[in-house]
Amino acid sequence: MAGELLDDLDRRLVALLRADSRQPASSLAAALKVSRGTVQNRMERLLARGVIQGFTVRTRPELEANRVRAIMCIAIEGERSGAVVKALKGFPEVAAIHTTNGRWDLVAELDTESLAEFSRTLDQIRTLEGIASTETSILLATQKL
Repeated sequence: MAGELLDDLDRRLVALLRADSRQPASSLAAALKVSRGTVQNRMERLLARGVIQGFTVRTRPELEANRVRAIMCIAIEGERSGAVVKALKGFPEVAAIHTTNGRWDLVAELDTESLAEFSRTLDQIRTLEGIASTETSILLATQKL
């Protein structure tokens, strides 16, 4: 998959699936102005190549009103990135980990059930060996893509 680019049709198909992954192939085909078979073949290829790694459900925000989501920027001491990433993968509250450039070495997406759980998670992460400093911002609202 590395180095393989998506063509325009693949990108448009993925965008439609991001908006509503339950759309039938016939609806996707109509929107893309291609045959249903073309859509099915493209989807199978994208799944086989790992471009599409799964499908998910988005719920109404008010159903998750108490959830606390945040972005934590992390600076690593020395050459400890591997150990820190390994430790972060052990936290169920860490939804994703991104490497980055600039001031911060990592960005972790956090998702917790409550402020109390959020606070406990921050305390645990901040004390991990190899973390030099952190800066965390709570996500207040998310706009649909």
